[in-house]
Amino acid sequence: MNTSGHAAQGLRLIPFRGLRYVPERVGSLAAVTSPPYDVVVRPDGLHHLESADPHNIVRLILPQADTAAARNEQAAETLGHWLAKGVLAPDPAPVLYVYEQRNSEILQRGLIGALALSPAADGIVLPHEDVMAHVVEDRADLMRTTAAHLEPLLLTYRSDGRRTGATAVIERTVTRPPLLATTTEDGFSHRLWAVTDPAERAGIESDLSHHQALIADGHHRWATYLRLQREQAGPGPWDFGLVLLVDTARYPLQVRAIHRLLHKLPVADALAALDGLFRVRDVVGPLPHALDALGDARSDGNAFLLAGDGRFHLADRPDGALLARTVPADRPQAWRTLDATVLHSTLLDHVWRIPDAPEHIAYIHDTAAAVEQAERNDATAVLLHPVREEVVRELARQGVTMPRKSTSFGPKPASGIVLRSLDLG
Repeated sequence: MNTSGHAAQGLRLIPFRGLRYVPERVGSLAAVTSPPYDVVVRPDGLHHLESADPHNIVRLILPQADTAAARNEQAAETLGHWLAKGVLAPDPAPVLYVYEQRNSEILQRGLIGALALSPAADGIVLPHEDVMAHVVEDRADLMRTTAAHLEPLLLTYRSDGRRTGATAVIERTVTRPPLLATTTEDGFSHRLWAVTDPAERAGIESDLSHHQALIADGHHRWATYLRLQREQAGPGPWDFGLVLLVDTARYPLQVRAIHRLLHKLPVADALAALDGLFRVRDVVGPLPHALDALGDARSDGNAFLLAGDGRFHLADRPDGALLARTVPADRPQAWRTLDATVLHSTLLDHVWRIPDAPEHIAYIHDTAAAVEQAERNDATAVLLHPVREEVVRELARQGVTMPRKSTSFGPKPASGIVLRSLDLG
């Protein structure tokens, strides 16, 4: 197998020997899965997952110890122990995987494989968000110590919508018996198949070579892949990264916002600072009703929903002079009018003067969790309205990155379905 990381035309997805849980060695496959590491709500969600099964994947992706080095060593030791005990085992031969997620409203199917790495400048894999250096450092240390990709990134591409190429292979594959099937507590069923036929893999390779991909979820892990690749002296398994690749022409993703929890800013202080700069008014709950009001206001411009004091406050119609003074003018209009841009450039940097550091800001995907944590800790939750996928993709094509944690594409692949050991290639 050629392990060069060079992708001359488009996407190049190669088979690998996946590490998978052995069903007989765990309580249930559902009990050992987890959301991606950055979606787990800590500490409550972490404790829940750790208690679900002693072999839950969260013990690898979010190991707990007193220091970063100890956490990473613990993850590596745990991974080695599970392999030795047969809790995890490699598949006998390299394959591509078809992965399906389904609930009563959503059907998502895609391909899991090892994708040839390419910098954004090559225009093959397009990031759309900035990353935080300390998170990349943390993930790099974990991957380096475990020599493994523990959870796949979520990438999207767009075909012409016809049932040809990779799509045809996927839809043939799902008529066969799966390698595994389970339903997680969020109501999603998960199924996984192996694509072993050389002709089908060739069809996938030919089809994907004409496409570029957008990083939907996993910007920090992609940056980590590239960083670790640069550390290597020659070609090898570090030239590829574990991904789930979804054709959104066939299986559209949901796009949700990622919300901010401002640890040290009480709601009263946040609202006082907005006086004369934004229109601020209370909206009636419960939370779904307040979010509807946010969506209605967003159609007229930037709008944010603040919570944490038992009420909901809608901040919209920002002062034009304030935006002109605080939002950088050297970016496209679509970027300058993003809620995330205005939140960071105007509110966080200039109005509230809050550093973008973990002790000041947490990024939370779940709206109810953001509100609950704000109310519990006398903090402010800033809830955002999601960005349309077309805006994200167009900015990425222009090489313009959005503020970090601007979007949440989903459904995200469950961590624990399949892992990739770098020692196996």
